[in-house]
Amino acid sequence: MKLAMLIGERFKEKPMESTVDSHALMLRGGYMKNVANGIYASYLPLKRVTRKIEQIIREEMDALDGQEVSLPVVLPASYWQMSNRYTSVGSELLRFEDRHHTPYVLAMTHEEAAVMLVKDYAQSYTKYPLMIYQFQTKFRDEARPRAGLIRVREFTMKDAYSFHLTKEDLEAYYQRCLEAYHRIFERVGLPEVISVASDSGMMGGNISHEFMLLNEIGEDSIAVCPHCDYHANVEAAYHDVQNEIKERKDLELIATPNIKTMEDLVKALAVDLKQMIKAVVYQKKATNEAIVIFIRGDLEVNESKLTRHLGFEIELANNQTLSENHLCAGFVGPYKLETKATVLYDSSLKHLENCVCGANQIDKHYQGLSVARDLQITDCFDLSKIKEGAICPVCRQKGIQIQKGIEVGNIFQLGDKYTKSMELTYVDQNGMQHYPVMGCYGIGIGRLAASLVEARHDQYGPIWPMAIAPWQVHICALRSDALEVKQIADKLYSDLKQRHLEVIYDDRHVSAGAMFSDADLLGVPIRVIVSPRNLKKQILEIKMRDGSLHQEVPLDEVLEFIEKLVKEAK
Repeated sequence: MKLAMLIGERFKEKPMESTVDSHALMLRGGYMKNVANGIYASYLPLKRVTRKIEQIIREEMDALDGQEVSLPVVLPASYWQMSNRYTSVGSELLRFEDRHHTPYVLAMTHEEAAVMLVKDYAQSYTKYPLMIYQFQTKFRDEARPRAGLIRVREFTMKDAYSFHLTKEDLEAYYQRCLEAYHRIFERVGLPEVISVASDSGMMGGNISHEFMLLNEIGEDSIAVCPHCDYHANVEAAYHDVQNEIKERKDLELIATPNIKTMEDLVKALAVDLKQMIKAVVYQKKATNEAIVIFIRGDLEVNESKLTRHLGFEIELANNQTLSENHLCAGFVGPYKLETKATVLYDSSLKHLENCVCGANQIDKHYQGLSVARDLQITDCFDLSKIKEGAICPVCRQKGIQIQKGIEVGNIFQLGDKYTKSMELTYVDQNGMQHYPVMGCYGIGIGRLAASLVEARHDQYGPIWPMAIAPWQVHICALRSDALEVKQIADKLYSDLKQRHLEVIYDDRHVSAGAMFSDADLLGVPIRVIVSPRNLKKQILEIKMRDGSLHQEVPLDEVLEFIEKLVKEAK
C-alpha cells in the first residue's frame, strides 16, 4: 500500500472533541471518522487492526469447538418479548416498526437469536454441547457515548453462546473460555488484562467475569487486593465491614433543629460518620413500592447488589412515595419505625453500638442506640459499596485498592434464564424434556483496539504490537525525487511484498518531519528509512517504533534483517 493513496487524513492538532489519548490519536492518524454521536466510520488502518484481532479471536474460538455463524442485526421484537427483555431493558434498546407495523429491534446483543437458532436445531440431547459465535454489528443507544471507541452506540462484537445439558458441563466449559480469553488478550498485546468477578446486570445468571485493563480512563471501578490475586468489580465485590467495640450507652431522644445534612449532624453532635445509621429510600420503578435501606453513615448503598437482591429495577424514592409510606424525609431511622415499606439492613450495622439515627420525627434524632439491644434485626445483607482500605474477602488483610479499568471482554453463566423463558427444550435418552443451560462470551473489537492504543502509545502516536499492527514495515523514502532513493525504495517495497510481509510505503514529496510524524501516527513496528545520506554509506536506517532498536544495516542484509525482526516479534 502506498501511503499517498491511503484514505483518511493525518494531522497534528488534537481534535477538540477528544478527551482521551486513544480517541485523539486514532482521529489524528486517519483510523476513523465520527459520523454521528457515538458512531464512527472505520478506515483501512483500523480495519487491518480489527481484522487481525478478529482472526486471533477466531482461532481461539475454533479451538473451543465453536462454530462461526452470522445472526441478523434486525430482529423481531417477538424474540425479546419471549425473553421478557423487550420491556425490562430501557431506552438503550432501539425499537422500531416496518411499513407493515411489525415491531423490530436493533440487536444490542444476540442471546435471543442464538436461542432461536438452537431451538430449531438441537431438540435431542445428542446435539449437546455446542457453541456458536459471530462477529456482528450491535447498536446500543447509549445515553453518554464517550472516549471514542471506548463507549459508542454502534460497534462490532464477538459474541459467543454455548449450550449444555448440565450445570457441571457449563462450568467446565466456562473455565475453558476464561482461559481462552486470557490467551486472546496476551496474543493481541495486552497480557496485563485481569479477570474480575462482576455483576451480571441485565444479562442474567449468577456467575460472570469481566476482563479489565486497569487504566485511569476506565469507567469501571475495580477492587484490587495488593496481598493476593483478588480482583472484583466494585458492583460485585463483597464488603466485609468490621465495627470497633464501643461502650454501650443509654438511648436518648434529642432535638436537632436546623440540621439539613449528615455533615451538619456530625458537627453538631461531634460524632464520627461510622457511628451514624443512614437511611436511603428507593422505590420500585414499576409500582413505586418503597424500600428503606439502613446502612452505616460513612458507606454508600451498592445499587447493583440491591437490585440483584430485590430482583427488580429501582430508583430513588420521590416525596410522594415517602409520604405514602409515612417516612419523615431527612429523619428516617430504624428505631420504632412504622411503615409499610420493605426494610433492609446492611451488614455494616452488625455489632454497632452507641450510634446516632433519625427518630422519624422532624428535627429529632436518637443517640446512644445499640443495634443488638434496640433493634429487632433478624437478617443483614451485604448491600454496601466496598471502600478503599477495606478487608479483602479472600486473604482477610486490610488494604483493598480501588482502581479504574476499561472492560475489554465479559463472560456469563446464564443458566436457564433464556432457555426456560423462550421454551428451548431437548429430549433426553429416556424421552423426558429438559431445559439446557447456557453461557455467553463477548469481546468488543473496536474497544479492544482503542484500549491497546491507551496502553501502548507515546505523545506521537500508537505503538502497535506486531501481532495486530496495521502493517509490519513502514518504508520512508526521503527525497523520493532522487533517482537512487526511489529505485532502492521501490525495490525494497517489491521484495518485502514478495516475502509476504505487510508494507506501507511512503514515497510522497514531503519533508522528513511530516513523513516521520505520519509514521508515528500509524504506529507500524518497523520503520525503514531510505535517504540520500544513508545510501552514500550503502546502508538503510531501521528503527523499531517502541524504541527498542535503531540500527544502520548494510543494503545487502536489509531483507533478512527485517524478516528476522518480524519473526522475532510475532
